[in-house]
Amino acid sequence: MTMSSKKSPEAKAVLRAFRTASERPMALLQQCPVYKPTPLYEHAELASHFGVAQLIIKDESHRMRLGSFKALGGAFAVAQMISDVAGTSDLESEVARRQAEKMTFITASAGNHGLSVAAGARIFGAHAVIYLAAAVPEEFANRIRVLDAKVVRTSGSYEDSVKAAMDAANENGWLLLADGSWEGYTERPALVMEGYTVLAEECRNEFVKTGHWPTHVFLQAGVGGLAAAVAGHIRDYWTEQPEIFIVEPEAAPCLMMSVRNKQLTRVEGPESNMGRLDCKDASLIAFQSLKHDANGFLQVSDVAAVAAVDMLAHHHIHTTPSGAATTAALENLSLPPDSRCLIFITEGPEAG
Repeated sequence: MTMSSKKSPEAKAVLRAFRTASERPMALLQQCPVYKPTPLYEHAELASHFGVAQLIIKDESHRMRLGSFKALGGAFAVAQMISDVAGTSDLESEVARRQAEKMTFITASAGNHGLSVAAGARIFGAHAVIYLAAAVPEEFANRIRVLDAKVVRTSGSYEDSVKAAMDAANENGWLLLADGSWEGYTERPALVMEGYTVLAEECRNEFVKTGHWPTHVFLQAGVGGLAAAVAGHIRDYWTEQPEIFIVEPEAAPCLMMSVRNKQLTRVEGPESNMGRLDCKDASLIAFQSLKHDANGFLQVSDVAAVAAVDMLAHHHIHTTPSGAATTAALENLSLPPDSRCLIFITEGPEAG
């Protein structure tokens, strides 16, 4: 594992390109029959293994039947975009349904974001087209097809699939709903990130009840949407401020390099087994926020991620190398023995 750190963020307001408040997505989710907060629990055995006082796990492996935190982002963005066009928050209304029928959402995905967009489109009566790179397991493609979305396979990398989805959106007049952002394209990814703040608010509510706040928070990052959304919410709304560390694959440390170079930086590297984190380009608005909010950046190897999957499975926690990345980051990391660490199991295991 490699690490890059910096001084604690200054205690001042940060101007962000996305909302860190959870009220809008939370209000929408309260209308969803399958919504409930995901488990947040302590694990004494793993805390002892890592030499810390407390290990707190936020488990997203069964989120809203889609099996990932990303169920919160794409579906909310779809709903909000329909609401904005229809001019009503009542998405069951006739005017909203008529508008939704005219809307086709398109995105490229490493799997889970595509599931969320497809689910949102199906629920609210719109259409979805999901571009998947060759490395994305067919299990994700099949789950997306079940949601009545069209799946388009592309050759090359995830970044190549993003470019193909952009071209298709322009050619067909479809609505591009990427979870990454770049110059001139920030408003829709900001909606996706706003959806992720629900996860952080669920944690905050529990810590308010217990009074036991974490001293360290570890967040997975691909393009950085989840990491920036949760970190931003923590900085803006949590009573007790932890140190925040961003965890990336050694093969794709795009956020660390962007912060180090003080500009968006594409990284080169082999394909990682942490497929949902294997992104060579960081999101612009995630980078702009995390350069203020994060205390440091950690990179984990593919070997370490697999070892973390096996260790978690031994404790009856089942996930993928991407989902286990923050667990892997704790291995060989020297923290004070009184540390209270919050980690995230971001997704359930792949079928088959």
